[in-house]
Amino acid sequence: MATAAALAATLTSCTGGSGSGGGATDTKGGDTAATTQSAEPGKYRTLPEPCGLPSRNTLRRLLPPGGEESPQDAEKVYAGTADITYDTDRRVGCRWKREAPDGTRHLSLDFERVVSYDPAVSDDDKAQNVYAKKELAAELPAGTGSAKPTPTPSAKDKGGDGKPGTDGDGQGTGKVTDGGKASPAPTGSPSGSPSTDPSASPGSPVAPRVLDGLADAAFLNDKLITADSGVHRDVSIVFRSSNVIVTITYDRWSADKAALPDSKDLQDKAQALAQELADRFND
Repeated sequence: MATAAALAATLTSCTGGSGSGGGATDTKGGDTAATTQSAEPGKYRTLPEPCGLPSRNTLRRLLPPGGEESPQDAEKVYAGTADITYDTDRRVGCRWKREAPDGTRHLSLDFERVVSYDPAVSDDDKAQNVYAKKELAAELPAGTGSAKPTPTPSAKDKGGDGKPGTDGDGQGTGKVTDGGKASPAPTGSPSGSPSTDPSASPGSPVAPRVLDGLADAAFLNDKLITADSGVHRDVSIVFRSSNVIVTITYDRWSADKAALPDSKDLQDKAQALAQELADRFND
């Protein structure tokens, strides 16, 4: 009996020591939460299907029909062509082409979902760094405002989203980029250098610039190319919504080098599409 009583006392003592406020010490203590806590994940875990995202009315304004066209042919144009992709949760894209007497038009969308694998860096902060590098590469005129990369606490953040190539312009490289997208070069992609374009000079309302009021951050670029067989104007808009980077590329070609595609017309249409997409992401 004495032995049983001693054993019971020992078990009671052990149980009490492991309880709240007991004398037993947790070797990790309060550091456990600090060690395991990760930066906030991004808002988006998937990506929408890009070919079906713009409304038909928007596509008709961007890619107006030329001449006589059957409803079946029009639908084929507006349906778009999806980019080849191997991970639709990380990167998707779509392209459209409209041939018309006044010049061929191309439209492309690229959606990239950025993920940070550094627990100290949020998906949004990583996406802001990707966006800022794209804006820097665009070489916007001085005084248009600029985005600064979000400081990261660790140098190991480089390439942390597992997508080495995401800092590129996302347009027609013909390479397989991270996230599994094979990005074919678009038909008629510019091979010449931009010419001097008075309408896009610094201070002009249509000059390349940062766009206020569009998503979390956005910029517009505008280039007039005259060194190719035909003149064409290329307008691109890049914006960030949380941890997704959206790139819109819209161009118009003209066989007549005296008939320069109008900056304001193309920019207005591209910005309308950008705002529509930003609103859809926020739905």
